[in-house]
Amino acid sequence: MLTIFFGLLSALTWGAADFNGGLASRRTDAHVVVICGQASGMALLLALAGLSREAVPSMTAWLWGGAAGLCGGIGLSILYRALASGRMSVAAPVSALLAAIIPVLVSAVVEGFAGRWTLLGFALALAAIWLISRGEDGTTFRFGELRLPLAAGLTFGLFFVFMHQAGSESVLWPIVASRITSIASLLVYALVTRQPWHLARSRWPLIILSGILDVGGNAFFILAGQIGRLDVAAVLGSLYPGSTVALARLVLKERITRLQAIGIFLGLASILLIAL
Repeated sequence: MLTIFFGLLSALTWGAADFNGGLASRRTDAHVVVICGQASGMALLLALAGLSREAVPSMTAWLWGGAAGLCGGIGLSILYRALASGRMSVAAPVSALLAAIIPVLVSAVVEGFAGRWTLLGFALALAAIWLISRGEDGTTFRFGELRLPLAAGLTFGLFFVFMHQAGSESVLWPIVASRITSIASLLVYALVTRQPWHLARSRWPLIILSGILDVGGNAFFILAGQIGRLDVAAVLGSLYPGSTVALARLVLKERITRLQAIGIFLGLASILLIAL
């Protein structure tokens, strides 16, 4: 039950973080939003690590955390671009479906295959992606709209696997390691490609909140993985589109077509089946 509890908490906080980050990215470059959000989260992490006096993990854990941060930073940049340029109710679920499948496959190799419910979950996931990607008239299949969410899902899936390995010894320090590599890699990319750095003052509350919520999501995911299986923690954490879509519907009044609603429902149901 604790695995389920922490897994769902990670989904709630990650979904809220993505909503705030996506909103901030609509008037600011996604790389700037991610870098500033991760930096604000780093300040919170260092304070919590100092207060908790958590033991510093081994170099192996730091390396796994660094690999997770590289994937997570890239994935957030891609996802925030998708959330800013497209429909949140489409981008978030599609990225989550692929992010859930990768840890399940890895866990099947390492911990043993979960069983027939997982295969049924995969089938529902494919059907969900097909339905979610259909246009307003229900007949147009927009592959272009899926490129960014699918790329984000791939990097998030790798993030789940690497962060699970990093979190075997501690909770906060692996997240610190991930923040160091994600911030550094995104800064290098932004400088090399000469990304714009304009940041409106009104965006700061959204960016800081997204960074803090993202830290919470990472911590809850690590706790869920320490108590239970990687695939269960990952697929429950992948329910984050639920809170993103709910906030988009409540705050932005985004319209969801009937077929897309069915697709979102099947996507969330598939994640639950994969977790069985």
